[in-house]
Formats: sequence, C-alpha cells, structure tokens
Amino acid sequence: MPERVWDAGRPVDLHATLSGLRRGTGDPSHRLDASGFWWACATPDGDGTLSVRARGPVVSAAAWGPGAAWLLDRVPALLGAEDDWSALEVSGHAGLRAQLHRRPGLRLAATGLVMESLVPAVLEQKVTGHEARRSWRLLLHRFGTPAPGPVRMRVAPSARTLLDITSWDWHRMGVDLKRQTTIRNAAAVASRLEQTVHLSPDEAPARLRLVPGVGEWTAAETLQRAMGHPDAVSVGDYHLKNWVVHFLTGRARGSDEEMVGLLAPWAGQRQRVVRLIELSGLGAPRYGPRFAPNDIRAI
Repeated sequence: MPERVWDAGRPVDLHATLSGLRRGTGDPSHRLDASGFWWACATPDGDGTLSVRARGPVVSAAAWGPGAAWLLDRVPALLGAEDDWSALEVSGHAGLRAQLHRRPGLRLAATGLVMESLVPAVLEQKVTGHEARRSWRLLLHRFGTPAPGPVRMRVAPSARTLLDITSWDWHRMGVDLKRQTTIRNAAAVASRLEQTVHLSPDEAPARLRLVPGVGEWTAAETLQRAMGHPDAVSVGDYHLKNWVVHFLTGRARGSDEEMVGLLAPWAGQRQRVVRLIELSGLGAPRYGPRFAPNDIRAI
C-alpha cells in the first residue's frame, strides 16, 4: 500500500473541496466521512482506490490497486493546488466576503478524469436528483467492478462496457433513450474526451459539446469536477439560478439570464463564486410542490 504526505502550505478543507464529487450519500465510488475522503476510479494505469485525510495544511494519502501511483501523484491537483483564488475580489459583497473568510481551505477539485464526471452528469439531465443518484448506484453495482483496497466500493464501468449495455438494461436502471444515446455517443469517443482536461478553459467546453446530447449544463458540470474549471457555470440548472439570484439580491426567484448578468463582474472566476454560494446553505425560498420523479422503469 503506497502512501504519500503532502504539505499544501495552506488550510485544506476536504469537505468543501471534494463534496461536489460525491453523487449522494450512497455513491459507490465516493465516500466522505469522519475517516476522510475515499475515491474509487479507473485511472489511465488501471483501477485504483484513494484514501485522503487532512489536518491543517498536511494531507496524508494512501492508495491501492494498479492505479495507486497515478492517484497519489494526483493528490495536489485533486485538492486544488493549481486553483489560485488570490485574484478573486469579493470585497463589494458582504455575504461572499464572509463565506470566503469562513472557508480558507476551499479550492476547486480536479480529478483529471472526464468520463467519470460526464456519465453521472448525463444521468442528471432533466430528472430529479433522487432519480439520477439511483441510476448511478445501479449502474456501478450492475456493471462496475469491485474497487481494490480495504473498503467495499465500486469502480464505474469502462467506455467499452457502457457501449455494451443494452437498452433494456438502461431502462431497468431508469435511464431513458435520450440519455442512453448521449452516454453511448460519449463512450464512443471516450479517449478523445479524456484529453479535454489538457485544453484551455475556453477550448474544453467546446470539445465536450461536440458530443450530441452534451449541452452547456452537462459540459459545465463535467469540467467543474474533471479540471476544476474556474468559470464553468451550470446554466440551465433547475435550482442554481434561484440560489445565486437570492444570495446576491435577496429576491426569491431568478432566471438564467439574471444569474449570468449578476456573475458577470467575476468573469473568469464565476464557478468560484457559485461554489461559495452553494456552500453557504442559503437556498432560495421554496414555493409550491417539488418536482415529481418519473420512474420510467414502470413504463
């Protein structure tokens, strides 16, 4: 079991930085609890499991499996070592200023893996979070592989496996034909998509959106996690526009256009601002019934 100790030279907030990678508390490939952060994935060198703990600026990591060395090398980038917040100017907004002060260890995570973030983002298209998380769990339990290491986790299925899953099996996991097709489109060019993390922040979204079925929202959700994109905003999100407008103006509801306009002063760093707002816990007031899930497995 190879290990690594990394001194970040600054506070490290595991929860604030890494919680966005986990797809619900039952995610078979991510855990975040009192024992630290656990991540099971398919690296370029093979399957691996990473365990990360932090105390102040000091991070202790251990890894298992063929991908262990790759994962340990990835620890600084995963925890935002390349994510520079020094130019973020929030002095004009008391709420953002307070959030930044409370979370000196917050950075944008960067996994370096595109398909791992793209597939669950596609599963989240136009459905409730409950439906998407259920489909993600079923996908990993039925078609993923056991993760190496001491904890029972699952590695997401490979692109080859995704292409082999039948329409009926997708249907049983609650995934409609449109999302099935988008995942297959992405899996067919998976090796090209993985190169996206090496492109510039301007080029990366355009590369992902060449895949039929991947729009602005899906590309943003993917790049926020895969490359720690500092400016990728999830335009089209059911809740986000209301949260941002409410936090910045006090109004209960807003549109995507209003959200984009309000975030314009932070162009180039808008996702950093959005992350501060998300972690504030100040959600927009709720009116009326929630969006009802639609279980296509019953159709």
